[in-house]
Amino acid sequence: MKKVIGIFLLCCISLIGFAQNGLVTGTVADEQQKLSLPGATIRLKPGNRYTISDEHGKFEFLNVPQGKYTLEVNYIGFKNGSYPVTVAPGKAASVRLLLEDGAVAGKEVVVLSDRLRGQAKALNRQKSNPNITNIVSADQVGRFPDANIGDAIKRIPGITMQNDQGEARNIIIRGLAPELNSVTLNGDRIPSAEGDNRRVQMDLIPSDMIQTIEVNKTLTSDMDADAIGGSVNLVTRAAPGGLRVSGTLAGGYSPIREKPIYTGALVVGNRFFNNKLGMVLSASYNSNDFGSDNVEGVWSKDKAGHVYMSEQDIRKYDVKRVRRSGSAAFDYKINDKNSIAFNAMYNWRDDWENRYRVRTRKIETVLDANNNITGYKGAIRRQTKGGADFGRSDNARLETQRVQNYSLRGDHLLGNAIAMDWAASYSTASEKRPHERYIEYEAKSQVLTEDLSDPAFPLVSTPAAVPLSAFGMNALSEQYGFTKEGEFGAKLNFRFPFSVVSGQKGRLRAGARLRVKDKKRENNFFEYSPVTPFGKLADMATVNWEGDKFQAGSKYIPGTFVSKQFLGSLDFTNPLLMKGEAVPSEYITINYKAKETITAGYVRWDQDLSSKLSMIAGVRLENTNTDYKGNIVEDEEDLKGQRDVKNSYLNVLPSLAFKYNVNQDFVLRAAATTSLARPNYYAIAPYVSILADDQAIDAGNSKLKASYAWNFDVMGEYYFKSVGLISGGVFYKNIRDFIYVYSNKQYTTENFAADYPGVTNPIPAGENWKYKQSQNGDNVNMYGFEVAVQRQLNFLPGVLKGLGVYVNYTYTKSNADGIYNGDGEKRENVALPGTAPHMFNASLSWENKRFVARLSGNYAAAYLDELGEDDFTDRYYDKQFFLDANASYKIGKYLRLFAEANNLTNQPLRYYQGVSNRTAQMEYYRSKFNLGIKFDLSK
Repeated sequence: MKKVIGIFLLCCISLIGFAQNGLVTGTVADEQQKLSLPGATIRLKPGNRYTISDEHGKFEFLNVPQGKYTLEVNYIGFKNGSYPVTVAPGKAASVRLLLEDGAVAGKEVVVLSDRLRGQAKALNRQKSNPNITNIVSADQVGRFPDANIGDAIKRIPGITMQNDQGEARNIIIRGLAPELNSVTLNGDRIPSAEGDNRRVQMDLIPSDMIQTIEVNKTLTSDMDADAIGGSVNLVTRAAPGGLRVSGTLAGGYSPIREKPIYTGALVVGNRFFNNKLGMVLSASYNSNDFGSDNVEGVWSKDKAGHVYMSEQDIRKYDVKRVRRSGSAAFDYKINDKNSIAFNAMYNWRDDWENRYRVRTRKIETVLDANNNITGYKGAIRRQTKGGADFGRSDNARLETQRVQNYSLRGDHLLGNAIAMDWAASYSTASEKRPHERYIEYEAKSQVLTEDLSDPAFPLVSTPAAVPLSAFGMNALSEQYGFTKEGEFGAKLNFRFPFSVVSGQKGRLRAGARLRVKDKKRENNFFEYSPVTPFGKLADMATVNWEGDKFQAGSKYIPGTFVSKQFLGSLDFTNPLLMKGEAVPSEYITINYKAKETITAGYVRWDQDLSSKLSMIAGVRLENTNTDYKGNIVEDEEDLKGQRDVKNSYLNVLPSLAFKYNVNQDFVLRAAATTSLARPNYYAIAPYVSILADDQAIDAGNSKLKASYAWNFDVMGEYYFKSVGLISGGVFYKNIRDFIYVYSNKQYTTENFAADYPGVTNPIPAGENWKYKQSQNGDNVNMYGFEVAVQRQLNFLPGVLKGLGVYVNYTYTKSNADGIYNGDGEKRENVALPGTAPHMFNASLSWENKRFVARLSGNYAAAYLDELGEDDFTDRYYDKQFFLDANASYKIGKYLRLFAEANNLTNQPLRYYQGVSNRTAQMEYYRSKFNLGIKFDLSK
């Protein structure tokens, strides 16, 4: 190691010694709008030097001999530019390159529309990037009717999203589950606001707060390695070249609850002090009053082998979601060699939710002497979920999620041949649920019927209406939930010219990275009983919900519940009214603390092997230190102690990639890379929950290994001069030590003694208990391909010239080895959970100088979401197809009217158990509609 450091320092010193050489630095921008142009190819003539502008349009040439040169700039959709520059010894020549737009269509030059200008930026970034990426610009995002960034991302090739309350939340890349992907903001990791996993809630961030979405499907060694599926980088707005004020005002309608939607956004940016200081401020607000209609159930088999529903819920949700976001970005050019930048973003989402749930539970079949079903019996519970009537709760369960990110960065040129950049960042994500309340009434031992003639729409009911006087109070509770994750990050990078091929460009990069993560979950739960009993459900203040508007079908009738106002008005602090006690079984097991320290170092070598072929070789070392604390709990509530487990492991991650420019428009890429995925926080927390009455143990697994993957990719891309793309590629992944949830019905006292030395053994000799824990499987083989086309059809005659298409399709296949069922038997031909086999996006648009209209479809096939004990209990996320439409009309120079419609297909969120027609959940949201105005004032 000392020799390596010595050689590196010697190279640095020798390069600094070229005092007779100089530097060329600058920016590339759109002449019309004065906005930066990322991904531009800039060549320094004479010679064979070239570079690519970064996401803010900046570029540099290091160690340039003194003399006069010409800068030639190439950018899809813009006219080529040529600019003189003079390099003096030891000096930095700074230039600002302004390009005139003009896409080429046949023999015609077409002035770019706003949409095509944004598409041009995205395609230039994608074309010039050394790795396999997909880029979407803010202008493209704005042309889809997407409120949050998750809904915008689902239109990118190879990506589908898991929904929550009608909005895209969890990201799946190339069929790999959210835990196997990463999300960053300006290169900094975004923490998770959820308690047990690493998933980033994509519905937290409004789409109009992001300038560019960059999906990295292959990694280079200078990137964080924990992204087996891919890494999504959200780039916020950079300061424009001049005064820019833009915004959105909109109102909408949510038919499912017949409530309004309000949206507003504002962006202000400018440069000051002779263009040295840049500033851009953004703010966004969205309020949506909606809800959902939901049916859920559990399928079981009785002793005679009959398949029936052992539990069913009918749920009515009323939700108000308010999303607020603000960001600020400042950059200051100290001189031609040094600049600093500060970025901040604050996202705040509130969900006020009331849920009315009727649950038929503990259903058993009644059999005759020949084991034929003659009936069913079970219990019925009616539960109201709400919150306090004081503070901000407003009689509803308030869930507040906040994500903050702050970063300070610097770019410096040391001497004439070394570039250095550094960054320090701090991010937090938190979720609070104060005063979350439940009141539940139960009617026991009821005669039931089951209509399973169509198992896609099963119904559990009673032969006659159960009177409200049959329902006695079963539970009254209030809980508080709190989860917080914080991450401090720092990095330092150096780069300098280094080529072993005469006359060809080469560059060496090296750097170090630090990430310190802290996460904790602190929940509590209290049960209450009124000093004066409330009486039966018939004696309460109630609300009744009929089934005539229920989206799953009018036969599903939620019925009568305690009103949210009564629940919210209860005074749990008054001992004359209420008796309360903590219920540790509801929170003591799930509370934990975690700390991770990740240190990394890398070397990356970019080398042009010829004028067409280039290579990137690199290696990254990531060392992970973990310190987790979890509770040992017996009989659900007895705290027997705490386990503190520490661990440390090192991952070596090599990578190799090639890029071949067949010609100016046709690019071939190939890559062999490595990546990893660390276990979910709660999966690795060393808790042990012992349920002696149920003969069951649920435990964390501090011995879980990080999943490690080898990834192989080949991709071809053809770029149209008239701003378009056709691409296709294949990929293969081998994932070692993947993680799944293991359920064992044959767990013995010997097993426990081996797994938990020093912990009191609860399992008597000779008994078999149930055991549930996350474990490592052996490996997954996964392969697939993707194709994409986006093109303005301006070669067509007449009015058809305004048509444009955007189509992509991804196929994925996986096979997981090393998964065992509840009897300890190895399962065969099991797909990796989260692997959607088919993903398809299609969009057809038409536009002229003022009018734009678009119809967009998004499809994902069904896939295994959660492994059960066997095929019968496996849970699948069903296929989904969303159809959205939007149109806009430009008024004058600055204004544009727009209209949007989402989910025209009324696509439900649906899960099924075992086979496709056996519904486990179906949740409907109906469509949403928006009408508004956008304005853009540019100096």
